[in-house]
Amino acid sequence: MKLQLTRPLAFIDLETTGINISTDRIVELAIVKLLPDGNKVVKRKLINPQMPIPQAAADIHGITDEMVKDAPTFKQVANEVKQFLDNCDMGGYNSNRFDVPMLIEEFLRAGLEFSTDGRKMVDVQKVFHLMEQRTLSAAYKFYCSKELTGAHGAEADAAATCEVLEAQVARYPNLGNTPEAIVKFTGEDDIVDFARRFIKQNGIEIFNFGKHKGKPVTQVLKEEPQYYDWMMKGDFAMNTKQKLTEMLNRTLLKKS
Repeated sequence: MKLQLTRPLAFIDLETTGINISTDRIVELAIVKLLPDGNKVVKRKLINPQMPIPQAAADIHGITDEMVKDAPTFKQVANEVKQFLDNCDMGGYNSNRFDVPMLIEEFLRAGLEFSTDGRKMVDVQKVFHLMEQRTLSAAYKFYCSKELTGAHGAEADAAATCEVLEAQVARYPNLGNTPEAIVKFTGEDDIVDFARRFIKQNGIEIFNFGKHKGKPVTQVLKEEPQYYDWMMKGDFAMNTKQKLTEMLNRTLLKKS
């Protein structure tokens, strides 16, 4: 089978100052947009994170403070990136747990809301781990019979991820060949917040951590409204707080 698209599928890869979604920042962004006709459009930018790049991070991706000192901040390119992703489903390698949550945090810090509602979120790593259990470099070699040169460069990683998914679709007939089918196969078609503080169980949003783990969010917000204030003041990702506020507003609307 070949991958079939009804709208663009944007493969995202980020290089960052670290792995803390709440406190770290993007230093390089690359998007390989696969169009329904098979053509690809690439956008790649170095980003000034407005904070020092730790040596440990620079050792991995090779991006230094000197390289980004004259680069735009994310806020300066946020609108351009948002428009580039307009009407796209999204894909990547471990993207549902890192790249997309990090990108959403940056949009929120820039004062822009970027919604994933209605988008199919295709995580190629999820498919790979379910099928083969390896890394991106190994996945590229396994599926594409190529060595991944320039690994940990955002554009190289995003482009390789795009090729890997196309090869996965050709290799596994039971995977399906649309973003909808792939997301359903990986079991990630019902994400509440990307930090997984909330999950859905039988269509109901429940807490996935702490003393209220397993309880419906709306029930807790009604019985212990101060828990909302505690979370909003806590060190939770902005996306988590955003989703919590949406659930609170829905709860309040039901009361009125």
